[in-house]
Amino acid sequence: MAVSQDTPISRRLSHIKHIIIVCSGKGGVGKSSVATQLALSLYTSSPNVRVGILDIDLTGPSIPRMLGVDGHGVHQSSDGWVPVYADASDARLACMSVGFLLKKKSDSVVWRGPKKNAMIRQFLGDVRWGELDYLVIDTPPGTSDEHLSLLEHLSPARDRISAVIVTTPQAVALIDAMKCLSFTRAVNLPVLGIVENMSGYVCPCCGEVSNVFSTGGGQEMARKEGVPFLGALPVDTELVALLDAGEAMRGEGSGSEIPDGEFGLVKRYQGTPSARLFGNVVNVWEDLPPRS
Repeated sequence: MAVSQDTPISRRLSHIKHIIIVCSGKGGVGKSSVATQLALSLYTSSPNVRVGILDIDLTGPSIPRMLGVDGHGVHQSSDGWVPVYADASDARLACMSVGFLLKKKSDSVVWRGPKKNAMIRQFLGDVRWGELDYLVIDTPPGTSDEHLSLLEHLSPARDRISAVIVTTPQAVALIDAMKCLSFTRAVNLPVLGIVENMSGYVCPCCGEVSNVFSTGGGQEMARKEGVPFLGALPVDTELVALLDAGEAMRGEGSGSEIPDGEFGLVKRYQGTPSARLFGNVVNVWEDLPPRS
């Protein structure tokens, strides 16, 4: 069903230059951590860039925790919901998730398709995103109702939407990643590329990368399918500790090495091996065409 071009959603989307949907064929491949790293890396790509990250993994929201804003509430304004800003002082990294709407973090979300669809519509049409250079959307694993609803509501901005597919090197993950790629082709969703996550292990002592599992599967899949390969990210214990620490790592003046008012999470992230690797992944967006 086509979406009207004059709706609250279309008006919000008109202020967003690029929309990047992060998806995966199966769970457990680190899709949300890749979405978070993408948002942080885009944020640091320019002192003026404005980034939003939308978490539509409604039954398993993890973005608030990873950005250190777990437990924050969403406020209503005359112009809609105000997103939670991970960088409170600059207000350049906006976040929205169903996790902000739960009374308790342990509450489950038991919703059927229509209610999920209504929530996605509200996230896109009622949230005061403002002017954004990038909106990164973290989706549930697989290809489900949420993905179809999302693309339906994003139809006014189809020329500004692209996808990143996350996989791990193992054969079972690659099979599911192929299904995800097949879905993007079925719905005419351009794919910016494939990220091979958990490709090896970074030793926290010496920094050497060891191939605990297999490696290169995502790159080979990209080659065979004619899709850009964005990079291989090893398991990084520093990154795992950082994103799992939540509010304790948010860091506005919480550590002596970080001045008051600075975005502590991004400062610490930039010191991880993953940040250096992910910088190469973000370079692909420098060549994106301007918004029409």
